[in-house]
Amino acid sequence: MPEFFIPASASLQERRPRILKHGDTFAVFDHNGDVIAGHGGAEGIYHRDTRHLSHFYLTMAERRPLLLSSTLRDDNALLICDLTNPDLFEGDKLLVEHDMVHVRRSRFLWEATCFERLSVRNFDDESQRINLVLLFGADFADLFEVRGSRREKRGTLHPPEVGESQVTLAYTGLDGRERLTVLRFDPEPQEISGQHAAFEFDLAAKDTKTIFIEVNCGAEAKDESAARRVFFSALGEARRALRRARSRAAKISTSNQVFNEVARRAVADLHMLTTDTPDGPYPYAGIPWFSTVFGRDAIITAMQTLWLDPAIARGVLSHLAANQAVSVDPPADAEPGKILHELRYGEMAELGEVPFRRYYGSVDSTPLFVMLAGAYFTRTRDLATIRDLLPSIEAALDWIERYGDRDGDGFVEYGRMSGHGLVNQGWKDSYDAVFHDDGTFAQGPIALVEVQAYVYAAWRAAADIFRAVGMPDRAFRLETAAKRLRKRFDKRFFDEELGTYVLALDGEKRPCRVKTSNAGHALFTGIALPRRVPEVVRTLMDNASFSGWGIRTVATTEARYNPMSYHNGSVWPHDNTLIAAGFTRYGFRAEAARIFEGLFQASTYIDLRRLPELFCGFPKRRGRGPTFYPVACSPQAWAAAAPLALIRICLGMRFDPGAGHLTFYEPVLPDFLEEVTLRGIAFPQGKVDVVLRRAGTEVLAELLAREGKIRVMTMS
Repeated sequence: MPEFFIPASASLQERRPRILKHGDTFAVFDHNGDVIAGHGGAEGIYHRDTRHLSHFYLTMAERRPLLLSSTLRDDNALLICDLTNPDLFEGDKLLVEHDMVHVRRSRFLWEATCFERLSVRNFDDESQRINLVLLFGADFADLFEVRGSRREKRGTLHPPEVGESQVTLAYTGLDGRERLTVLRFDPEPQEISGQHAAFEFDLAAKDTKTIFIEVNCGAEAKDESAARRVFFSALGEARRALRRARSRAAKISTSNQVFNEVARRAVADLHMLTTDTPDGPYPYAGIPWFSTVFGRDAIITAMQTLWLDPAIARGVLSHLAANQAVSVDPPADAEPGKILHELRYGEMAELGEVPFRRYYGSVDSTPLFVMLAGAYFTRTRDLATIRDLLPSIEAALDWIERYGDRDGDGFVEYGRMSGHGLVNQGWKDSYDAVFHDDGTFAQGPIALVEVQAYVYAAWRAAADIFRAVGMPDRAFRLETAAKRLRKRFDKRFFDEELGTYVLALDGEKRPCRVKTSNAGHALFTGIALPRRVPEVVRTLMDNASFSGWGIRTVATTEARYNPMSYHNGSVWPHDNTLIAAGFTRYGFRAEAARIFEGLFQASTYIDLRRLPELFCGFPKRRGRGPTFYPVACSPQAWAAAAPLALIRICLGMRFDPGAGHLTFYEPVLPDFLEEVTLRGIAFPQGKVDVVLRRAGTEVLAELLAREGKIRVMTMS
């Protein structure tokens, strides 16, 4: 069995769960708002990689209520589940006809607590005796157990502590830490135990009764007031925090109302996934499997959203700098200057049962970190932040030169330092993701095509930074190194017979002659020589690679192609975003618009208009939506950011914050958009609102409003 795999014993797409998140807490519910965590199921309330509630089930007269509707608000602030009574019998006698009693469950997360208001209204003409029971339980499973890892030993589950309106569930892990779940009810239940709370009351015709429930994941309660009062105060705090976060970012509206729904959901998902760290806002990777700090994912998400909210990039850079490796630690694949791959807080990580407590096993996070620093500076000219980050940028560059090139051939490779880390350490980190044209796995150390491209871009970005801080000699040396790398890269990685760049060089320097989406990242960074680009674009956009929904990770012609695999034939929205950016960099704007069109059309078939982490690579067919991947995270940060990034990419947005110039360079709109309005685009000098409209074969920009001396231009 591959290490750290995610089992597909229960399909997330089949259940289409409802997701909430705040900070280090997230929740996965079914459409009724229940948690029924059977074998392989992800449902539950989680805090810091531990499931604090694994069962939460509402009954009415010992029956499950009927689902009417279940939805998240457009801003993800509140989950609302509308339920009603089924036909209720006593023997053969019908006591209550269905659809007479309405139950509304309104729920949100705030500061490690799930708050719920349960409203019951009687629409019958007669009084009804209402019997509601909430069944609950906590297995305190580590997230990796939920994902499928087996443990020989577990800690101790303690007997529940039961009060008049409160139940405390507790577990002491093998790491010595006690983890608590505290449930509070208001009003006091008529009956309460360590597994249930029962409410029984008479409800007059047309009357309403409200019950408030808290599920606290061991956090110290800031307010000991009744749950009813705390619900409303916490809701107010949550809404104010959301408004503050939304006020930072530019706003998007278009002529296509369906795309507006896609964009609103994307922005809402990014706000929900973003956690406020001591170093600034940081987008966690995805729910349910990756709701924590990931280096690569956050860096790419920050790149995608840099145009509309630079604060995310600043937070990501600062937090990763604070967690940069300072010593060699083989089990963690850590070396001085290396940027974090993943951070975990659960029991298994604390005990070393999985290596991800503070894990550095990604070869690309370090050059991507430097790339993001350069992109942030280009977008903002925030020299103060760059000066603060300079020691970390220096350390990252030193890692590339001292540790990245493991065999002295001028390319950056990876190879895990112990038997416990990830076998593959690029963004395609499945055990089977790097292979030769006959399907055999490549043996390390492995030099991936996109990693060399990232190193090239990192050196160029660092050169711009060093020039800005008064170190021109260092800038010149980095630019020279980048030019040399570009020549070596073209010679070793471009395959004329293949019509694209090879996937990788293995430990014996044999090329992995496989057509993959990785080649598109060479265009994204600019390492590709212009004469190579037309052929690479044709290869990526032919039917073997482009499914109609997007570009596949692996072409249909390749030995390990499987459209239902994680990395060997699926379609990833973020991957397509980077490729589209590469296309426009070299002038292939129509092809970028086709990618945008494909992903947008896919989103119209998806619940909540939410692009998932990935979907299957089956070809697009008329009248059918994309085929879903069963355990894809949704929401996923870099997938949520994809449609927002594609707006910038297709409009050719370029920023000169020093001069206060916003340029739309050869803008193009996909067929589904006639007009795009962008409001509140931030510059050091102020903000600007602009609308872009299709005019025949051209797209023209019009200034709507501005604060400060900002100039808007269109260039073709």
